[in-house]
Amino acid sequence: MSSVERTAPAPALASALSKTAAAIETLLDALLRNELEAGEIHRPARLLAAMRHGALGGGKRLRPFLVVETAGLFGVPAEQALRAGAAVELAHCYSLVHDDLPAMDDDDTRRGRPTVHKAYDEATAILAGDGLLTLAFDVIADARTHPDGETRAAIVLLFSRALGLGGMVGGQMLDLAAEGRFGGDGTAEKLGQAEIRRMQAMKTGALLAGSVLIGARLGQADPERMAALERYGKALGAAFQVADDILDIEASPEQMGKATAKDDAKGKATLVTALGIDAAKHERDRLSDEAIAALAGFGPEAAMLRAAAQFSAQRQS
Repeated sequence: MSSVERTAPAPALASALSKTAAAIETLLDALLRNELEAGEIHRPARLLAAMRHGALGGGKRLRPFLVVETAGLFGVPAEQALRAGAAVELAHCYSLVHDDLPAMDDDDTRRGRPTVHKAYDEATAILAGDGLLTLAFDVIADARTHPDGETRAAIVLLFSRALGLGGMVGGQMLDLAAEGRFGGDGTAEKLGQAEIRRMQAMKTGALLAGSVLIGARLGQADPERMAALERYGKALGAAFQVADDILDIEASPEQMGKATAKDDAKGKATLVTALGIDAAKHERDRLSDEAIAALAGFGPEAAMLRAAAQFSAQRQS
C-alpha cells in the first residue's frame, strides 16, 4: 500500500462519480435533442440518433467529473462546470466513435453495445463523430458556459491543444504508426519507454489533464495552482493509460464492455510490453501517488480528486 495519504473512501467517490455522471447524462440528452439552436437549419434524424448512440447510456464520465471537481475548488457555479464537463465528454465520445471504426481499432462493441458503425454504418459513424466534436466546441463557446469571453477563449485554446495535432489526434497517429500501419512490411515498431510515454501522454493523457485544466480555468485559478493541477492531471492521465493497458491483458470483455487482449495481438507499444506486467503495475501505482502528491497544497476540498487518482490506477473496468 502506498505511503501517500488516501482520502475520500471508495463509496464516497463512487457516489460522487454517479451523481456527476447522472447530471452529465441529463445535460447530454438535452443537448442532443431535436430542438434547433439559433442559426441551425435542421437536425437529420439518423445523424442525431447515431450521435445519441455514441454519447448516451454508459461510461464512467471520468473526464467531466474531473472538470466539475476541479472547478468546485474555485467556487464555479454547478451549471457552468457541468456544461464544460459535457463538452469534454462530447469530444471524448467523438474519439471513441472514430477509434472504433474498421480503419482504426476495428471494434464491434463499446460499453457493452454495438459500436456506432455497427449499429448504423461507417459513413454515419464518421459524421456522428464529427457532429459530437463540433457540438463540444459549440457548448464551450456559449456564454452559458462562462459569461467572460476571455475565459471561454482560454478554455477553447486549452481544449483544442488537448484534442489536436499535438495532443489526442497526434497521439493516435503515433499509435497507428507504431503498429506498422505505414511501413513497407507492416511490422510493428519497437518503441522505447520515452517514446511510449510521449505517445500515451498525447493519446490519452492530454484530454484527462486538459479536463483538470479546463476546470481550473473556469475558476480563474492563479498560476501556482494551475501548475499544481497540471502536474496532477498529467500523472493521473499516465496512470489511467497504464491501468488500461494492464486491463487489456487481465480483464474480461464483460468487465470492459469491449473486446480485450487486442493490444498484444496488434503489436501495440505499451508500458506493459516495455516493462513487463509487474513493473507496469508498480509504475501505475507510482504515477497515482505522484498525482496525489501534486495536490499537497490543497485541503479536504480536493479529496475527490485524490480519490480519482487512486481510482484511475485501481479500477477494474
